[in-house]
Amino acid sequence: MTETAQDASFSTSEMMDSILSFIRSHRCYQHRVFEDWATVKPDAGTVGALFHQIQNFCAATRPGGQFPDALAALGLDEQSRLIQEIVESENGHGPELAMMAGYIVNRAAGKKVVNDLVDQAAVEAKLREFSDELLGSIPGYGADGLAVQTREAINVFNGRNDSSRQATIRNLGTAIALEMVSNNHLIPGEKHCLIDSGLYGVSIDEPEMHYLLEHYGEIGAEQQHEKNAIEAVASVLDEETAPLVMEGARDFLDSLERLWDLLDSALLQSGVAKPQPSHA
Repeated sequence: MTETAQDASFSTSEMMDSILSFIRSHRCYQHRVFEDWATVKPDAGTVGALFHQIQNFCAATRPGGQFPDALAALGLDEQSRLIQEIVESENGHGPELAMMAGYIVNRAAGKKVVNDLVDQAAVEAKLREFSDELLGSIPGYGADGLAVQTREAINVFNGRNDSSRQATIRNLGTAIALEMVSNNHLIPGEKHCLIDSGLYGVSIDEPEMHYLLEHYGEIGAEQQHEKNAIEAVASVLDEETAPLVMEGARDFLDSLERLWDLLDSALLQSGVAKPQPSHA
C-alpha cells in the first residue's frame, strides 16, 4: 500500500472513531430518564403519557421514506441494502409496542384500564387520553397530542423524504446515532424500568412483552441494526461526507435529549437541574 493510501485509510478510521465517540459521549446516550422512571414508580396515567410520546417518536423512526432509494441513486447500493434491512426489520412493530404499553399501564393500575391490548388504535387512544390530561397544559402541546419536543424529534426523520445528496448523507448520520442509542440506551433502559425494576412484576418472556424481547440483547434486532448502520456509514466517510454525517447524528441526539428532558421533568418530577436546598 502506498503512503498516500495508508494516510487516507487512517484518516477515514479517525473520522469514524470521532463520530462513534461523539455519539457515545452525548448526554442523550446515557440519559437518566429510564433510571428515574424506575425510581419514581409512576402511576398508570403517567406511564400512559410517557408511552404516548415515546410511541409516537418511535413510529417516526421506522419508515425509510426516500432514504434507501436515495442511497441507491447515489450509487451506494450496499448502503441502501443495509438501511433497507433495518426498515424491513422494523416493519410491523407498532402493534407490539402498543400491546406492551397497554399491558404495563394495566399492571401499574392493578386493574384493566386498557381493555383490548390487541386493538392498537384503542390502546393508543387511551395513551393519548393520559398524555392530554397530564401534558396538555405545557407550552406548545398541540392538537395532535404531541409535545413540541416530540414533534422536533419526529421532524428529524422527515428528512428521509429529501433525496438530495446532502440530506441523504445527513440521514446516514441520523441512522447511526438512532441505532446506537436504541441498542445501548433506549431498549436497555426500557428493560431496566419495565422488567429489572420489578415495578410491574413482568418478565421479558411474556407474550405482551414480545416487543422488548424482539429488540433486546445480542440476538435482538437492535444489535444487528447498529452493525448495519455502522457499516453503512464507515464505507462512505471522507472529508466531504464526515461533517454531514456528524450533523445528522447531532440533530437526532440533541432533539431526543430535549424530549427526554421534558418527559423526565414534566412526568417523573426529577427535572434536569434540580434546585439545590438552601443552606442560608
